[in-house]
Amino acid sequence: MKIVVCVKQVPDTADIKWTENNTMVREGVESIMNPFDEYAVETAVRIKEANPDTTITVLTMGPAQAKDVLKRSIAMGADEAILISDKKFAGADTQATSRTLAAAIKNKISEFDLILCGMFAIDGDTAQTGPSLAEHLGIAQVTYVKEIEYSGGQSIIVKREVDEGNQKAEMTLPGLACMLKCDYEPRKPSIKGTMKANKTPIAEYNLEDLGLNPEEVGFRGSPTIVAKAFQPETRQSGEIIQAATPQEAAEQLLEKLKNDKVLV
Repeated sequence: MKIVVCVKQVPDTADIKWTENNTMVREGVESIMNPFDEYAVETAVRIKEANPDTTITVLTMGPAQAKDVLKRSIAMGADEAILISDKKFAGADTQATSRTLAAAIKNKISEFDLILCGMFAIDGDTAQTGPSLAEHLGIAQVTYVKEIEYSGGQSIIVKREVDEGNQKAEMTLPGLACMLKCDYEPRKPSIKGTMKANKTPIAEYNLEDLGLNPEEVGFRGSPTIVAKAFQPETRQSGEIIQAATPQEAAEQLLEKLKNDKVLV
């Protein structure tokens, strides 16, 4: 089994800065691995533990500091890492991002069985990059996945979250799965894993290496236009009513609503 995990470095701060094109400034900002991507890495490592001949390649697009999430992935159990980095990639929307990742997978990895992504990125929350990547590669896809079973062969069994509850489905490989938060937590990098991550070389490729046209990537290759970007106002926390019985709590709530003139 050859697994590719796409990860993303996201800001770990409320102090977001924006460019004149309403895209995030990522250089120099304290960052973390996107939480849903951590579950994707953990799922890949669990498959590898059950199938020792598995290899895991982690892939990300971003500035030089994005190497941190690649090293964390290796420390968790991944084998190889690739950084796609070029100033021309800046300002990419989900379409341009998925096009760039697809070119990297086609040209620099070529052989794979399964691609794992986080379902959402907390700095965008569009859930579009994974499905769009699958379309660019012309492979099967399954979304809202919470667990993957693989015991050899040319397919996987996934447990996915749907409106009615949980659903089991089979997907023929090669394919792409977008991971939600799983019933298990991502492991913490071990000391041995961290030492391995510091020694493992990270392959780096730019626009020219991937054979892409500048018009296809970054801000210029993005059909999405952000008209306005702003930080939502902080909401005040609610008041908790302490009472001995539900009846007393209801009476206190009713009295408060009357005093605040919500009820007349």
